[in-house]
Amino acid sequence: MCVCGMGIGTSVLLKMNVEKAADNLGVDATVTTADISTARGAAQGADLIMTSDELAEELGQISTPVQVVDNFMDISEIQTKLADHLG
Repeated sequence: MCVCGMGIGTSVLLKMNVEKAADNLGVDATVTTADISTARGAAQGADLIMTSDELAEELGQISTPVQVVDNFMDISEIQTKLADHLG
């Protein structure tokens, strides 16, 4: 799940780049987007949350792993962080 403040802007951009990174890794992933409020409740159904540092703090204590992405345009960074999560 890709999370931004409103769920319609940067999360969609991040979603597209996460899909590219997953494809590069040969991973068949279903990537969704959410705003910060929705993400708190929907996180339990996700395997991973990818978001900015500021929003990661706003998510609070959730059981789903959160991966902070510094540059939503950097597919290499996203791919590395996704690969780290996948082990």
